[in-house]
Amino acid sequence: MYPRQELIRLAAHKAVLRRAIAVSRAECVVAARDVGRPVEWLDRAVAMVRELPPLARVGMASLGLLVRQSVLQRLTRLAGVLRWAPLLSSLLGKKR
Repeated sequence: MYPRQELIRLAAHKAVLRRAIAVSRAECVVAARDVGRPVEWLDRAVAMVRELPPLARVGMASLGLLVRQSVLQRLTRLAGVLRWAPLLSSLLGKKR
């Protein structure tokens, strides 16, 4: 058999490990909930779209294309501005 002190040390170590495992499990639950939120939102959105009449779906698709075009145009303008950002920051940084 093991000496008494060794068993006490092992029991304390086991308790520490159990607490660490409990904390890890709680963190995993929080992470899984955070990861699942967008999926849950997407699932609800798909269910709402499926409830719409077919003609409304066609209208939504057209609206989606228009929104996509406007967003892409804005992003390309933003990309053009951001292309010069390193040069501007280095010039402004040297003046200070």
